[in-house]
Amino acid sequence: MNKFSKKGFSFGLTSAVITTLGLITGLDSSTGSKIVVISGILTIALADAFSDALGMHMAVESEGNRRPAEIWKATSATFLTKLIFALSFLLPFLFLPLDWAWWLSILWGFAILIFISYRIARQEKMKPQEVITEHVLIAILVLILTYYLGRLIAYYI
Repeated sequence: MNKFSKKGFSFGLTSAVITTLGLITGLDSSTGSKIVVISGILTIALADAFSDALGMHMAVESEGNRRPAEIWKATSATFLTKLIFALSFLLPFLFLPLDWAWWLSILWGFAILIFISYRIARQEKMKPQEVITEHVLIAILVLILTYYLGRLIAYYI
């Protein structure tokens, strides 16, 4: 995988995990509705994949001295990775009760996050435990904040 595809892949993968888990947690805690969570996953998979891909496109473009092929590799890697991995969170909600699907999504998301964090740490010659801990703590913070935001919304609306 070349530098630009790697960049798009790691960004898209991390974004898919964090945004989709945050969305699932917030929607579940505010509505408790499986159809709302499924709709949210489908919406964020498509809209955020385009948004992140365009953001990556513009970021690489703004670096200057980049060939169009390099820019489009980063763009397409971001889009496809974000779309596919965000959609992967849909599967448990199609076949399991909401509570079970939420827990399975958490496990799946953290497994992906740990895997990509480990690979990045090894590639950059960093201590994997430190990188994994940092990234997992950020994900936990997102889950806590989106859970309570969802509860707050449910209480006031």
